[in-house]
Amino acid sequence: MKKSSVFVLFAALTLLGCKQNTTENQEVVAEPMETAMNTEASFGVRGNCEMCKKTIETAALSVEGVASADWSVEAKNIKVSFDAARTNLEAIHQAIAASGYDTDQVMGSDEAYQSNPACCQYDRTMEMSAQGQAPVQTQE
Repeated sequence: MKKSSVFVLFAALTLLGCKQNTTENQEVVAEPMETAMNTEASFGVRGNCEMCKKTIETAALSVEGVASADWSVEAKNIKVSFDAARTNLEAIHQAIAASGYDTDQVMGSDEAYQSNPACCQYDRTMEMSAQGQAPVQTQE
């Protein structure tokens, strides 16, 4: 009986010691704090389908400093979140236009537009949900 009591005590101390060591030896990894606040904006972008959505969002996200982009097929509107210290709305408009999609501020070139798949060649006069402005600049 004395041997079994010693064994139980030894096993309990060993398990307790192992559990204590694992928590003491764990490193605390701090996630980097985001120092710049994100700016959010939305604006109109012409397009037709889910393929357009993927291309438009990819173009916006390709701009350094853009944290998120979500284009609505129904509303013809994109919502973006970006670090204003690293980029601006004009750069985002330009990137989207370069991918062949007109925004409410920048019209993509005819060449970029025609390089889109047939289902993505939208009506270039369609209404967009943002301010209702027609594109005023041309992307070369």
